[in-house]
Amino acid sequence: MLAADPELFRQSKEFGYSDRQLASMTHSTEAQVRAAREQLDLTPVYGLVDTCAAEFKAFTPYFYSTWSTERDLADLGNAPSAKKKIMILGGGPNRIGQGIEFDYCCVHACYALREAGFETVMVNSNPETVSTDYDTSDKLYFEPVTLEDVLAVYRREACDGAIVQFGGQTPLNLAKALADNGVTVIGTSPESIEQAEDREFFKQLAHKVGVRQPENGTATDYAGALAVARRIGFPVLVRPSFVLGGRAMAIVYDEASLADFIKEAFAASEGHPVLIDKFLEDAIEVDVDCISDGEIQVLGAIMEHVEKAGIHSGDSACSIPPRSLSPAVCDEIRRYTHALAKELKVIGLMNVQYAVQHDTVYILEVNPRASRTIPYVSKAIGVPLARLAALVMAGRSLKQLGFTKEVEVRHFAFKEAVLPFNRFPGCDVLLSPEMHSTGEVMGIDPDPGMAYVKSQLAAGNPLPQTGSVFLSVADHDKPDAVAMARELTGLGYTLYATRGTATALRDAGIPARAVFRISDGRPNALDLIADNDIQWIVNVPTGAKPAQDEIRMRTEAIRRGLPITTTVRGLQSAVEGIKRLRTLKRCEILSLQEYNRKTALPITL
Repeated sequence: MLAADPELFRQSKEFGYSDRQLASMTHSTEAQVRAAREQLDLTPVYGLVDTCAAEFKAFTPYFYSTWSTERDLADLGNAPSAKKKIMILGGGPNRIGQGIEFDYCCVHACYALREAGFETVMVNSNPETVSTDYDTSDKLYFEPVTLEDVLAVYRREACDGAIVQFGGQTPLNLAKALADNGVTVIGTSPESIEQAEDREFFKQLAHKVGVRQPENGTATDYAGALAVARRIGFPVLVRPSFVLGGRAMAIVYDEASLADFIKEAFAASEGHPVLIDKFLEDAIEVDVDCISDGEIQVLGAIMEHVEKAGIHSGDSACSIPPRSLSPAVCDEIRRYTHALAKELKVIGLMNVQYAVQHDTVYILEVNPRASRTIPYVSKAIGVPLARLAALVMAGRSLKQLGFTKEVEVRHFAFKEAVLPFNRFPGCDVLLSPEMHSTGEVMGIDPDPGMAYVKSQLAAGNPLPQTGSVFLSVADHDKPDAVAMARELTGLGYTLYATRGTATALRDAGIPARAVFRISDGRPNALDLIADNDIQWIVNVPTGAKPAQDEIRMRTEAIRRGLPITTTVRGLQSAVEGIKRLRTLKRCEILSLQEYNRKTALPITL
């Protein structure tokens, strides 16, 4: 229909309608609209924002597409380059699940490839990132990271390849469509990227490698989801495919809750199946970042989460090296990771998530791309993994680069999430499988307790060294909480607790002042907060939906700026950190270079 009226077609593009929107309006496909547009030679032209305001020639102009003129201004005065061109796709707007950590990878890829003699073409639409700084890449296109806009830039620049691994899920979701339209995706193939999300292929892959999986299944409707949940048994982890930051992911404990959660998951999946896994309670979650050139696989680091499985990896604190995993478990994880990288033919970066339950290793998912932990791992081990990965994708080998073995660090590095709850009054602070954090920080020290304390200070969650602590802990976690309460009492803290928790503490010989639940009477936690009687709240809720009392308490604590700990493992790390801080009485500050001087490898970039 549009092809029959070229003027209307051009006008629709000038008005800002994308090929995808026009396809929806004309009951056709995006590919059909694009083919009709190209048949009419209807393509965008590019203007430039002169970064030097016409005072002298700009060597790195900003480009933008427009349909309002037929004259292309982007190449005026710029001689064509003889260098090979590599396009790097950014992540677009920063949002929860896809933030500045991915921009770090894009920037380091630009630096490495430019130094290696390539011309870099950056495509991103976010002016608040370093990748869109004037001196990061050779050419910068301020364009949405969509199939239509990326294809137009790739063809205009006659690029030799495109990198989709570094910008997070948004460019990764374009990989197959870009390859289908003639784009050379360098690094891990789009087929391997798709296979990693295919649940049936993933089952076969796990079986071939020999790693266990939690019982699981997929569903495309509620009836199928209910059948899977009944087969594998509650609790289950419900998660959509191809989404950012665990969006619409939830732990479901009964059939009554399943209908609500599954509806949201299907909406987020956008036509892809919803994944349903048996939830492994009391398991330790582990992240692994790995780099491969197709022949050699090297682990960046094994990261042990502080919180138990069930908290999104972007919200969970974690440590390098792992603290409670046995050497045998770590070796098993290494073996599985090497095998997975080989089977998926990874060229570049790969992230794998495991759960360890009673020393048994289970695989949760594998992502053949850069993860948000790459900046953290790179700084902790002193190796620029994103730079190395970019050069590997451009054809260099890890042997040529001098990185062929895992780094053994002599210090501890804790990553902690920065959570924005103080900006959203009334929002519950309870962590879940859906990501909430807007950034992350790192604490590094030769002592693990001090490293954790530094991470809390950096995240704006300083731990009180004196005062009173309020405890409200689910029955399931009371034995561990009692042990921590004894430690807190020994450190001189006064303990307040809800009646159930106070009874458990007193039965163990630990003095505690009992208060009512908020809905049962006064005095309660809100009174303690209002009267400044407590300086720290430890609230470990039950696994089901959070009680209204707990939400009110946590919300008020955030409003007042009180530190809150919501997991027993987080409390254990905090107590250890406070003990070390009292012993050492100071924080030693060193640069990353000083920490890594003894582990630095002779890497050739």
